[in-house]
Amino acid sequence: MKSIGKLIGIARACGHLEPMVEAAEAQVDIADGIIGDARGRAVDRQVTVLFREGWEAACGELGVILPWIARRANLFVEGVGTPRQGARLAVGDAVLEVTKETKPCALMDRARDGLRVALQPDWRGGVCCNVITGGTIRVGDEVGVG
Repeated sequence: MKSIGKLIGIARACGHLEPMVEAAEAQVDIADGIIGDARGRAVDRQVTVLFREGWEAACGELGVILPWIARRANLFVEGVGTPRQGARLAVGDAVLEVTKETKPCALMDRARDGLRVALQPDWRGGVCCNVITGGTIRVGDEVGVG
């Protein structure tokens, strides 16, 4: 892995459009993504990852500070650039592969008017991943990108 960052947040939603709930650790599974997250079986989108630098740039553009879970991503990472399709992220015991950009949806404007547009440049909305290797992840884990 080339770049080393840090996992600074984990969240999951128990049902579609349910509130995101933060956790200190999670189990990641090849079949189910983050255990307990309603979207974990989605094709090409088992786990979503948001990168602090992109999130802060979008919020800064709007002149607001919003909690990262407003983005509805599963993982919040700092210290690495947003990887592109095909890249792998080693997080704790798990390995994820980037499948595509997480496209900002209309829910973002419910969190803050204009957020959807602010997340569009440079993949600021994060990435979607599939699980290659399951395992335990914890806030504070190193994140390798390669």
